[in-house]
Amino acid sequence: MRFSLYGWLGLLIMLASELLLLVGNQFVATWFTPIMWTGYILFVDAIVLRVRGSSRLSSNPREIPFLLLISVGVWLLFEAYNLHLKNWLYLGLPIEPFQRDIGFFWSFATIMPGVFVTIDLVQITLFKGRVKLNRSNRRNEERRMGIPLVTLGLIMVILPILLPGQIAAYLFGLIWLGYIFLFEPLNQRLGVRSLLDELRRGEARNVVVILLAGLLCGFIWESWNFQALNASGAYWVYTIPEALQIFGWKYGMMPVLGLLGFAPFAWELVVMYEFIRRVFGGDNRMGSRSLFH
Repeated sequence: MRFSLYGWLGLLIMLASELLLLVGNQFVATWFTPIMWTGYILFVDAIVLRVRGSSRLSSNPREIPFLLLISVGVWLLFEAYNLHLKNWLYLGLPIEPFQRDIGFFWSFATIMPGVFVTIDLVQITLFKGRVKLNRSNRRNEERRMGIPLVTLGLIMVILPILLPGQIAAYLFGLIWLGYIFLFEPLNQRLGVRSLLDELRRGEARNVVVILLAGLLCGFIWESWNFQALNASGAYWVYTIPEALQIFGWKYGMMPVLGLLGFAPFAWELVVMYEFIRRVFGGDNRMGSRSLFH
């Protein structure tokens, strides 16, 4: 199979954006991260299509608008948390509200697609077979653990917003983990393939793929954010308490410890999207498959 035209377009977008950033183009500097993610999504999806013969963009075109909207909606949830926790803030944005809102929508719409095509990329490059864990013989463990896990997840995602901001700022990690525990049992009840269920059966492949993909996305995000900062464009900074920063070490603008949060964040995106698409009848009305292959 030949490399698709949209893949070449994605590569062109990334190369041209890097060049324009270098020569001081202000539009590119302002929207560098979403521009690069757009090119990256097209390019990486084309690589997956070339290797596997199918990909998200080529195989599920009807689901793309849904994916973009859910990506925006899910990230707005985390933005709502940030109003209380104040873990990050955006700088260098346009003053005009309409331009700023369009830019936010564009940026947020690339989050899920960027993570998901990276999951595909890791799948086709690093993991041909399965990674095994010790098998469990407890057949009813999933049912017994469902209610406790959902309860734990609810506590983790609600507690930070009930506490004062000064204390809640230290608990942001609960949010990046809580939705995993909340949605995994719900997905299992809905018949969606569960990653926790796979771990209990001794199958770690999908979990390892997703965590590695999330970590890789974290390095990519912070790299492009740092480039935008150096070009006097739009960027974000973190206000993580100093007590949680290891010797002040950072990658770009992100404290090193914070990079670890991108791994479970990818898992969260997977379970949240799978839950939402099943609730909206994704398997039937969209004619599409699960994120898992």
